[in-house]
Amino acid sequence: MTGSLSMAAGNAFQAGTASWYGPGFRGHRTASGERYNPAAMTAAHRSLPFGTKIRVVNEKNGRSVVVTVNDRGPFAHSRIIDLAKGPAEELGLMSTGTAYVSLHRVD
Repeated sequence: MTGSLSMAAGNAFQAGTASWYGPGFRGHRTASGERYNPAAMTAAHRSLPFGTKIRVVNEKNGRSVVVTVNDRGPFAHSRIIDLAKGPAEELGLMSTGTAYVSLHRVD
């Protein structure tokens, strides 16, 4: 499903590898113009509009978070989303650095 952006309500519209980006960017401007806060429930996605809220589900452990897209990325081609440190911690991917996730529309 990677690359597919069919945003039907309730269904995953994309699945693939998530990563996180951290404190080294604290205070830098994101692509949306906001200042990056590692603790905020935000994420970087290549094409979703800024302000889009999506549920990210860690498919291995079932944990999920709702994040707001405020940046562009990830720049590693095999990844579909970069999470701020806060949501990455909630999803349990800090030790591995990446996780297989699904992205879901939030109404």
